[in-house]
Amino acid sequence: MTVIAPPEPAAGGASRPRSVRRTRLGLARFTAVLGAALALVLVFHALVPDVAGLGLIVDTALPWFGLAVPLLLVGAIAARSRGALASALLATIVWCVAFVPSIVPLSWTAAQASDSQITVASQNVEAGSGTAAESAAALAATGAEVVALQEMDAESREAAGAVLDDVYPHRYGAGTVGVWSVFPIENAQMLDLGLGWNRGLAADLETPTGPVSVYVVHAASARPAASSERDVMLANLADHLARDENARVIAIGDFNAGSSDRALGGVTAQVSEANQDDGGFGFTWPAAAPVVRLDHVFQRGMAVVSNTTVPMGGSDHLAVVATLNLE
Repeated sequence: MTVIAPPEPAAGGASRPRSVRRTRLGLARFTAVLGAALALVLVFHALVPDVAGLGLIVDTALPWFGLAVPLLLVGAIAARSRGALASALLATIVWCVAFVPSIVPLSWTAAQASDSQITVASQNVEAGSGTAAESAAALAATGAEVVALQEMDAESREAAGAVLDDVYPHRYGAGTVGVWSVFPIENAQMLDLGLGWNRGLAADLETPTGPVSVYVVHAASARPAASSERDVMLANLADHLARDENARVIAIGDFNAGSSDRALGGVTAQVSEANQDDGGFGFTWPAAAPVVRLDHVFQRGMAVVSNTTVPMGGSDHLAVVATLNLE
């Protein structure tokens, strides 16, 4: 009888399953570690030391960390690891808790418009752009009762004033910022935010329903390892807001700080910012392809009916326009 021997396994065949297992194990470990690290950074980002600008970079990029979530989920599924999947889901949940409430469209929950409202429009007009007049005209065309401009030099202030002075009977300027209003302006003054810079103002708007404090801010620029001046200005602004005696307060302008920046913590402890009408983060800079929200409309004591960003003029910042109920 002839015995036929079984075919020998192909060279390397036995090692392939081991290689696949090692690859999956490595992917599982990488995904688990990255997911846990992402969750920790999202929760404790304010504790990341601001060495060489690391803290500023992390704070600014925080919303974009959500792009890692689908990659983590895919990696966990590919690794067939429950531990990796649990870590990826943890990061997903933490990101959603941190950011989903702030990107839900305001139109879903906005208060009903009252008979007495105030619309404010604000933009950094980018000194030297030569388009301050164009921005001013577009902002006035929104029907805003209050227009605030930042980063004005002498030329742009004159150009904007030539457009706005005929529409708004009340105005006040200090340094690089200015405000135009249909309501009388009282107690207007340069806002001392430290550093000896004229980049802020404070005033009372005498509306038909009583006074509303308005602050217009152009904070110092923030760059990696060079944000201390901005931080000082925002901390001083928070102190002014805490001492403001009016029940209704609006703080608008270019804060040079993203919504998740730790430097805004003192400000947001005093005033809040509404979601965008159509949802999303409402990024304002750079105008051509916005990646961070540097321009804000903060308030307290009023219900926000509408809040949106709009491209205007040739500035590198989008404008922000918000409507609030006065009663």
